[in-house]
Amino acid sequence: MDLLDKFDSIIELRKSLPFEKADPFTVVMEKVLSQTKAVIDGRETVLAGTNNYMGMTFNENALNAAKQAIDDFGTGTTGSRVLNGTYSSHKELESVLADFYNMDHCMVFSTGYQANLGMISTLAGKDDYIIIDADSHASIYDGCALGNAQIVRFKHNDLDSLEKRLKRLPEDAGKLVVVEGIYSMIGDTAPLKEMLEISKKYGCTTLVDEAHSMGFCGPNGRGIMEIEGVEHLTDFVVGTFSKSVGTVGGFCTSNHPKMDILRSACRPYIFTASLPPSVIASAIAAIQTIKAEPWRAEKLWENAHALHKGLLDAGFDMATEKAESPIIAVKLDDILMATRFWETLLNNGVYVNMAIPPATPSGINLMRVSISAVHSSEEIQEIVNAFVKTARDLQMQL
Repeated sequence: MDLLDKFDSIIELRKSLPFEKADPFTVVMEKVLSQTKAVIDGRETVLAGTNNYMGMTFNENALNAAKQAIDDFGTGTTGSRVLNGTYSSHKELESVLADFYNMDHCMVFSTGYQANLGMISTLAGKDDYIIIDADSHASIYDGCALGNAQIVRFKHNDLDSLEKRLKRLPEDAGKLVVVEGIYSMIGDTAPLKEMLEISKKYGCTTLVDEAHSMGFCGPNGRGIMEIEGVEHLTDFVVGTFSKSVGTVGGFCTSNHPKMDILRSACRPYIFTASLPPSVIASAIAAIQTIKAEPWRAEKLWENAHALHKGLLDAGFDMATEKAESPIIAVKLDDILMATRFWETLLNNGVYVNMAIPPATPSGINLMRVSISAVHSSEEIQEIVNAFVKTARDLQMQL
């Protein structure tokens, strides 16, 4: 038996989708012109699906810091954090992040995926329980799979479902509740205050993934936990540099007095080469810029509200009733319509993410837009206009 035979159903599904020239699995950015524009298939295209929330990928401070770091330290460390891969800049970034989140400790990982993979698999072991939202990100599920703990799922954002499951667990067992501040597919937020209060009622350790909220949620940009005033109930915060910070990497920050021992126990931290000095330097500069320029968060929310309203007023079926985040998603009836809509929208000059099952909750098909603080008002209207034109091209009833 060919070991790849098990993927035949996926191969057949992809063959059945009516893409003509482009599909979302093979898009190539031939030239990136700015944070909001790129050349795709020879055409200048508005980028509306990059998670570049704060517009930091071409930020001058971050660019200059990265270039200087290459000159000073070279292109990479060639070692893990527990070997030769910890430079002074890695420790500086951990200090910057701890200060940003008002926490005592921080660990930087090579990706955001690894931050969840490492923390979840290390915190909860044999005879422990991990309690997760059913719509959790793949990195959370994979962190559960890497460890030896028992996995318990509750219905998405359902407080009664969470409490019912916690009631059934042994009182003296180790329990880790993992939730996200903002969920990545439709951009909805968690009822974090109630979730964490229930979790603490049953003696749970809590981990909140704030990957999609850093920089623009809360007075200091610390995420949904700051908005809801539950930082004191959050034992561990996981985040990423691949969204608001505009580069790659991940982190976990905490006030737990024993956190540093995880550097000697967390396999994805121990056995992965550390981030290049240029990435570390750009992340530091980006975080400092985000703190110093509050207009970015203000403009991001302005853009998110304008786009949601524009698409709603045009008659599209929105995944959320209001803009809860910079993720604005439009629901489509079926996968074939989603396929045609995505390609036609790209031909009309706008790139978004096509999100389909099993990646989406409840089997819905989405055009997922993620807005940036540096999208102009004209570009927001251009996105709305392209959606409307695409619907007309496909003779959709709005």
